[in-house]
Amino acid sequence: MLALRYTFPPHPRSQAVGLWGQLRMVSSSSSITAVDDDQLPVIRVPQRLQQQKLKRGAGNQAVAVGLRLVKPGRQLIVGKRPQLNQHSGRIFGKFDQVPLVSKGWKHRKAAGDYFTINNTRTRPPALPGDQGEEEEEREERQKSSGKAPSFSSLGLCIELQDALDKMGISRPTTVQSQAIAALMRRKNILCAAETGSGKTLSYLLPLMHTLISERLVPIDTDWTGPHGLVLVPSRELADQVYQVAQSLASNLNLNVQTVGGGRGLGNVKLALSRGQIDLLISTPGILWKALKRDFISLRELTYLVLDEADTLFDASFVELLEGILNHTQIASNASETHGVERKAQLVVTGATFPGGVGELLSKITDLGSITTIKSKGLHYLMPHVKQKFTKVKRADKLSEFLQVLKQLAKRPEVGILVFCNNAATVNWLGYILEDHRIKHIRLQGNMVAEKRSSIFDTFQRGLIDVLICTDIASRGLDTRRVEIVINYDFPPTLCDYIHRAGRVGRVGGKVLGTVISFVTHPWDVELVQKIEASARQKLMLPGMESKISEATAKIIAEL
Repeated sequence: MLALRYTFPPHPRSQAVGLWGQLRMVSSSSSITAVDDDQLPVIRVPQRLQQQKLKRGAGNQAVAVGLRLVKPGRQLIVGKRPQLNQHSGRIFGKFDQVPLVSKGWKHRKAAGDYFTINNTRTRPPALPGDQGEEEEEREERQKSSGKAPSFSSLGLCIELQDALDKMGISRPTTVQSQAIAALMRRKNILCAAETGSGKTLSYLLPLMHTLISERLVPIDTDWTGPHGLVLVPSRELADQVYQVAQSLASNLNLNVQTVGGGRGLGNVKLALSRGQIDLLISTPGILWKALKRDFISLRELTYLVLDEADTLFDASFVELLEGILNHTQIASNASETHGVERKAQLVVTGATFPGGVGELLSKITDLGSITTIKSKGLHYLMPHVKQKFTKVKRADKLSEFLQVLKQLAKRPEVGILVFCNNAATVNWLGYILEDHRIKHIRLQGNMVAEKRSSIFDTFQRGLIDVLICTDIASRGLDTRRVEIVINYDFPPTLCDYIHRAGRVGRVGGKVLGTVISFVTHPWDVELVQKIEASARQKLMLPGMESKISEATAKIIAEL
C-alpha cells in the first residue's frame, strides 16, 4: 500500500504542528517516490507558502490554537508574569482585547506585582533624526549637503550664534527649528511639545534677536516697563529662565531682570527701577501686584511669553493671568508688530496642551492668528525613558521605597528626584531619611522664598543627590543631571505624570533615565491602567486636549 506523508520545516514564528501534520492527499502534479508505510516520502512546503495558506484558509483555526506571526524584537512590557510580556513589534488591532498586568491591581492580593515599560529609543525624540536608523542616515546626508537646519539658517544674528557656541549648543532641536522659524516671521504661536525638547531657547532666541536688531526706544520717556515679558508659574523656573537669558545676553547690552513672589514689594520695586528693562521674567502673582501699584506698565510690550501654559491656565492662576492679559495688546497679524503703535507678539508653550487656553486667548486676540506647533510625541509616553510600576500595600510602601533608595544611593553622583503629592509628606519623608542617614534636601511650596531660592540650585550643582519635592519641581526645570525619578506618591493626573517623567531623558542629559512609581490606591490603579494600555497600543494618553479651536487654529507642523 502506498501513502504520502506531508511534513513541514519548523517555523520560528508559528506553532502550526498538528494543523497540517496529519494532512494526507494525492497530488498528480507532484513528483513523489512511492515506498512502504514504514518509509514515507517527505514533501517540504516553503515557509512563504505556509504563511499564505495560514492567512487564507486556516486563519481562524490558527488563531484558535494561539498562532501568532509576531515580528521579533526587544521586550516593550516586562512583568512578574511572563505570559503578559509584550514585544515592541506587537501591534494590537482597533478591536483587539489588550491584556494588562495592572488589570487586577485593585485587589489586595495584587500587592507585589509589577511591570516595566522599557525604552525603545536610545535618545530623546526632540532631536532631529528621532525616527530610527533610516532618519539618522537622512540627517547625515543633510549635514553633508548643507541642508540640515542650523541657527544660522534660521536667521539668528551672529551675536546669538556666538553665545550659543559658548553654551556648547551647536544645532537646534526639532521644536526649536519650527518655533524659531515661525516667530522670526512675527507669528503668534502655541508650541506644544514634550518635556525636555528645548522650548525655552525656542522663544528666547527670536525674542532677543528682535530686541537687539531693532533696539527699541520707549515713546514715553516716563514709561517704566519691559519690551519683552516671560510669565512662568514658579520662582524656581523664573530663576532658571533668567540664568539662560543672562547667558545669551551677556555681550548684547540688554537689561534682563527677574522678579518673583515672597521677596517683598520693596525689592520688586527696586528691581523694576534699574533703568529700561529689555526682558522681564516674572511669576503672575508678583507681576499683578506690581501692575496694581503702578510699579510697571505693559503698554509698550512687544513680546509676551506664557511658559508652562497648562499650569498658568489652571484655576489657581487663571484670574491673575486674565488680569495681566487685560493690560496688554496682542497683535492679530504680523503687520501689527511693527510701527509706532505696535502690539505684542504672543508665545504660549507647554508640555501638555492646556485645555482652557482657547477660551481665554479668544478674549485678547483672534485665534486664527495663532499658529500651533505640535510635536509627534505630545501626550505620548516618552519612548526613551524606562518606566517601572510596582503595586504595594500602603503599609509596605515606605520600606519598599527605602530599599530602592538605599540601592540607588550606592551609585555615586546619581541625581534622584522623589515626588510627593503634598508638602506634609515631603517633610515627613525627609525626617525618615534623616533617621536613616540618607543625605537629601526638600523643596515644597510652603517654604519661605529665601530658603527656596537656593535649594534647587544646590541639587542642580550636585552638592546633594536626593531631592524630595512636590510638583513644584516638575514644571519646566532643567534637570539634566537627574537619572532617577521616584513617584513615592503616584501623581493625581496623567498630565502630572507626564511632567514628572519629563525630568529625565532631557536633551543634553548624559543618561536616558528611569521612572519608578509606587501604586497603592484604587485611583492610582485606574491611571496606571490607562498608561499601560497606551503603551501596549502605542497610542497617546487618553483625555488630553489636542487643539485650541476646531475651526480656526492652524497647525503648520507636526514635529
